[in-house]
Amino acid sequence: VQLQASGGGLVQAGGSLKLSCAASGRTFGNYVMGWFRQAPGKEREFVASISRSGGSTSYADSVKGRFTISRDNAKNTVYLQMNSLKPDDTAVYYCSATRFCSGYGCYDVGGYEYWGQGTQVTVSS
Repeated sequence: VQLQASGGGLVQAGGSLKLSCAASGRTFGNYVMGWFRQAPGKEREFVASISRSGGSTSYADSVKGRFTISRDNAKNTVYLQMNSLKPDDTAVYYCSATRFCSGYGCYDVGGYEYWGQGTQVTVSS
């Protein structure tokens, strides 16, 4: 599967952005989808994930209550709605996909098989 992320940009602290990730292929519904981010000089970290049906979601503690992951399997797209943005949210955001993950693997970079190219999110103070 090929992934194309979009929607990043520059926003002031407290503002909102909605990221999208379009997937190619006809089997999008077979993949667990995730969002990760990488700030300059830091390792890539888990942000959120969503199950194949969209019925189950998980979030990093740092974004819980502010970010919402969702998916539209008919449109082969996963979204990340980001509200109450903080300067610490500044990073390149990547969408990812895996056919299977369990436990901690669903929150780890190594648990995902496919990656998009990333979209830059910059939050100014």
